[in-house]
Amino acid sequence: MLQELLVAAVAAGSAGLIYVTAAARVVKQYERGVVFRLGRLAGDVRPPGFTLVVPGVDRLRKVNMQIVTMPIPAQEGITRDNVTVRVDAVVYFKVVDAANAIIQVEDYRFAVSQMAQTSLRSIIGKSDLDDLLSNREKLNQGLELMIDSPAIGWGVQIDRVEIKDVSLPETMKRSMARQAEADRERRARIINADAELQASKKLAEAAGVMSEQPAALQLRLLQTVVAVAAEKNSTLVLPFPVELLRFLERAQTQQPPRPPESGAGTPAGTGPGIETAVEPGTDTDTGTAPRNDTGTDTDTGAGT
Repeated sequence: MLQELLVAAVAAGSAGLIYVTAAARVVKQYERGVVFRLGRLAGDVRPPGFTLVVPGVDRLRKVNMQIVTMPIPAQEGITRDNVTVRVDAVVYFKVVDAANAIIQVEDYRFAVSQMAQTSLRSIIGKSDLDDLLSNREKLNQGLELMIDSPAIGWGVQIDRVEIKDVSLPETMKRSMARQAEADRERRARIINADAELQASKKLAEAAGVMSEQPAALQLRLLQTVVAVAAEKNSTLVLPFPVELLRFLERAQTQQPPRPPESGAGTPAGTGPGIETAVEPGTDTDTGTAPRNDTGTDTDTGAGT
């Protein structure tokens, strides 16, 4: 009798050990357990630690609650300003409701991946090229909202979405490089013109001060000579004051014209108010001999 009881106890213990071994489950800290009993959701989500299920009746599915990093394949599209680009991104998400992640969607990872790709193509078509290159924070927020809206019903929360790279055609890269170079040249010219304006104002102020003190101009001239001589050149350049040239020019223009001298260029006995009377019947000696009919010259002298 005792032996039969001992055998029964051993058999019961063995059966219990086998049952516990078959029913025991361990849920890790970063996981949650969802139990299906005969195909239906049984109870709440199992917390981390040791738990038991009914062997052959219950089925335990573990769901990872960690943040998942999923790269989005590069998507090619045309921006709103008709530029072909190729954009890739990365999405960070995690499961917040393990039961919905198992029940509401067949494969939540694949669903999030497909939704991210379609949302990325949509963002490319709605944005300009400048926004893709310089205003990525706003695009990241818009992309996160587009993916997160349907993912909430799947028990998935989108933590963050980042655009990684924007690939442009080579022709567009060259055009942008020329545009940037032209813009830098424009800014350089503006800065140079501003510097010239400031320098001209300072030079005008310096000229005003030197005009009040003529000795300052002479000191400046000597400083220039010293600066030139310090270069150890064999040729010394001495500036000639422009004011001296202007003074000589003004002196020449203000000099009165000289009057013509008397007797110079005017024969004696002639002139204004002087007349010479010639009596009729008398000839004057012109200094030339008249020619007669025979072809010989006759000296009339002071002929009568």
